[in-house]
Amino acid sequence: MREMDVRKIREAVTELCLKANFELRRDILKALKTALKRETSPRAKNLLKALIENAALAKKKRIAICQDTGFVSVFIELGSSVLLSGGDLAEAVNRGVEDAYRKGYLRKSIVNDPILRKNTNTNTPSIIHIDIAQGDKVRISVSPKGFGSENKSAIKMLKPTASERDIIDFVLEVVKLAGPDGCPPYILGIGIGGTFDYAAHLSKRALLRPIGFSNRKRHFRRLEKDILKAVNSLGIGPMGLGGKTTALGVNVEEFPTHIAGLPVAVTVSCHATRSAEKTL
Repeated sequence: MREMDVRKIREAVTELCLKANFELRRDILKALKTALKRETSPRAKNLLKALIENAALAKKKRIAICQDTGFVSVFIELGSSVLLSGGDLAEAVNRGVEDAYRKGYLRKSIVNDPILRKNTNTNTPSIIHIDIAQGDKVRISVSPKGFGSENKSAIKMLKPTASERDIIDFVLEVVKLAGPDGCPPYILGIGIGGTFDYAAHLSKRALLRPIGFSNRKRHFRRLEKDILKAVNSLGIGPMGLGGKTTALGVNVEEFPTHIAGLPVAVTVSCHATRSAEKTL
């Protein structure tokens, strides 16, 4: 059994929130540069150059990649051989988020009640997901997600007889409705299976996987490629002004489901999809 003070988790969450907001993930930056080489539209090329320059300036000057510094989701894989001490885990995580948003002068966007809407002024509470894993390590991933793209996400309970084409058509419908409003080029996290709520959870976890690391199952790898091709044929392009690059990547995560259903969730994420992770 390994004992770990929750203060270490608090410090790690602070570090990761700052990194995620200041440093665009390497896989996304690489995808933007690859898209720039493939684009033929001068307008699209100029916009991609601006996004790449924006990422470089944010990293150099330690300022936010995007003014919407997001609602923070924290994913924790807690080793079964880890004994936490020194306080409450959820409190440590939220204190870590609060510390980061104060130190980094990041915009605080969370309201304490969805109807009354008074700002908490701490960017907390965060959404915390905990999974128990084998071993004595704690793996922490943070995902500060803006709501320009979050508002364009959707879920649909398809019939169990639905085909892969039906899934693709639903994703295309979601992207068409999003249009330019979610700040494309997009990264699409897609959850298939489970229940209504778990499909949405899967779609969020899918965004943590780097672009280019395909699903482990062949038929889902093919589905990822087919969706990406179909989405990029829409011509929405960077920031909705036309071009070949409507999406940079499509990640699918799946889970067993009930014989009577086929839940499909699409989390739309913008060009500034942010996440960072660390293992303690």
